[in-house]
Amino acid sequence: MEAAAEPGNLAGIRHIILVLSGKGGVGKSTISTELALALRHAGKKVGILDVDLCGPSIPRMFGAQGRAVHQCDRGWAPVFLDREQSISLMSVGFLLEKPDEAVVWRGPKKNALIKQFVSDVAWGELDYLVVDTPPGTSDEHMATIEALRPYQPLGALVVTTPQAVSVGDVRRELTFCRKTGVRVMGVVENMSGFTCPHCTECTSVFSRGGGEELARLAGVPFLGSVPLDPELMRSLEEGHDFIREFPGSPTFAALTSIAGKILDATPTCLP
Repeated sequence: MEAAAEPGNLAGIRHIILVLSGKGGVGKSTISTELALALRHAGKKVGILDVDLCGPSIPRMFGAQGRAVHQCDRGWAPVFLDREQSISLMSVGFLLEKPDEAVVWRGPKKNALIKQFVSDVAWGELDYLVVDTPPGTSDEHMATIEALRPYQPLGALVVTTPQAVSVGDVRRELTFCRKTGVRVMGVVENMSGFTCPHCTECTSVFSRGGGEELARLAGVPFLGSVPLDPELMRSLEEGHDFIREFPGSPTFAALTSIAGKILDATPTCLP
């Protein structure tokens, strides 16, 4: 039986979701960002913890570059995006003196910062904490899971693209989850076709169905396919809220459907 977590800065967080993939470039940060926004628009308070230390994308995707992290009486105060503090962020990107500064650290230093993020960020009360991870199954993943394990994370959202080369790497991520005892909430197939901005027809650019087949073979839920949309890419580049601004997009429908499934599954995924 796992030890109960000591009261601390995660005590006010109801559910924790890890966003994982064995493959780089599949859009984990995109899915993390849009999932957080969709949950916020569903009336939830959400935080995002960016543990991709070498490639922190979250500050840019939320238009929060240059914002500072401040000390408070309980540790680090995250970056809040609105007055209501309905969405909050923590990333190594906020700690770098220059935006193009490289993080050239060995494993122990990375692990120490991840543990500090878990213990020292004063999130306050949150419905969901979304943890955006780097690709692979490396030290950062082990450090994150071990630091969060006492708090019994809700589970992992595994992201792939349709191509066989991506699905093969993500299959190893599912094995990693099984070995480390992390519950897989489901698989998301990102970049699943291209939505034409003129007629909204979706064309399969990178093939289709690999994520759904992977989920079927692994015996885990398939949460949905997210098509490419130029407006989504533009929103992420400019730090805009795609969920609020493009409700007519098929990509909006896919993302909000995934968020809805997360909300529906929450009670049954509790330990």
